Amino acid sequence: MALGGCLRAGRGLLRAAGPRGPPAHRGYAGGQPPAFGFLFDVDGVLVRGSQALPAARQAFRRLVDSSGRPRVPVVFLTNAGNCLRSAKAQELSQALGLQVSPEQVILSHSPLRLFSQFHQKCMLVAGQGPVEENAQNLGFKHVVTIEALRKAYPLLDMVDQSRRPKQMPPPTTGFPTIEGVILFGEPVRWETSLQLIIDVLLSNGNPGAELQDVPYPHLPVLACNMDLLWMAEAKMPRFGHGTFLLCLETIYKKVTGQDLKYEALIGKPSTVTYRYAEYLIKQQAEKQGWKSPIRRLYAVGDNPMSDVYGANLYNNYLKSAHQNQVQAGVKRSLCTASPQTEDHLELRKDCNNSVESCESILVCTGVYRHNADGPSSMKECTTETVFHGHRDFCFDPRLVEASYVVQDVNDAVQLAFKKENWS
Repeated sequence: MALGGCLRAGRGLLRAAGPRGPPAHRGYAGGQPPAFGFLFDVDGVLVRGSQALPAARQAFRRLVDSSGRPRVPVVFLTNAGNCLRSAKAQELSQALGLQVSPEQVILSHSPLRLFSQFHQKCMLVAGQGPVEENAQNLGFKHVVTIEALRKAYPLLDMVDQSRRPKQMPPPTTGFPTIEGVILFGEPVRWETSLQLIIDVLLSNGNPGAELQDVPYPHLPVLACNMDLLWMAEAKMPRFGHGTFLLCLETIYKKVTGQDLKYEALIGKPSTVTYRYAEYLIKQQAEKQGWKSPIRRLYAVGDNPMSDVYGANLYNNYLKSAHQNQVQAGVKRSLCTASPQTEDHLELRKDCNNSVESCESILVCTGVYRHNADGPSSMKECTTETVFHGHRDFCFDPRLVEASYVVQDVNDAVQLAFKKENWS
């Protein structure tokens, strides 16, 4: 995807975004409290792999005062999920040279703490890193890992011949019936996770049993992080969890003739995730004693199919809410088949729907790279794009059209400050 002309337009906006007239607000050291907040993607915006991008530190010098206190509420909104929230906060603190609290970090799975109707069920968890600890921290009381399932039923994992049992194992007894599946992120051994997850869905949670009639609808599946690709140190993007989900969906469809259904799709571009981010932004403002309501959010990302799409989708939701076309709270998007209604969420109690807009700012330091020879208008940029989004989110070219395109995160912060008449 190439947005050369769009980038030039973004630079023009960066120069001219500030309204003329009254002097810029000085914030915040007892001055004008902010009426806006930032949602920052991490990989490709603030860091590449383990290395901080130079523009990130420059940007955050603008976002804190001389004492290191925040001037504007900030949430780090990443689709990473194979780590603890506290570990990601520590990683960001080291990269940016300032203190980041876990309460400022939303991982792809963070909103699952609100899905309390599944917390007492026996859930199979897939991914890598501390998946069991993550699930427990989110409130899930009964968790089974892929590795525990493989050890209980060693005959299920047959692709790697070196891991096949050398002799017939005794029958497994006392293993709990699985009642749902949580897909935290891409696993290490894809063949093992794909096989065992399919086994659980086909057997209605009893993978040691003989296959009878295939149950449909199948057990609830909660999936986090839909990114097909992500940007690390390599020159080209790497496979993300969205690629794993694509494999799982394709296998299930081929084996059963039915579509794999998700009880929830969490992480960008899900509206649930942005609603949760808004909630944390407001909590930060309250903690700082800022009395003015937060009116505008600026979502800064490098991936048009998750960051831009998600911010624009949420902006549409906000517009609908303020037009009284939907009730305040998280409502199911018309573009997605996942039942992410407010019935799942405790966010209903946060009925102060002060935020009016969520503007998307695309940077050129990650998945998206501009091409100076590319099309000269955003419309040309998006009409012939290969859709890298998830199957259950429709491709609407308007949703991958960023409000602004700038070079890096420092430019994004300056742009927002000028729009807000903030210095």
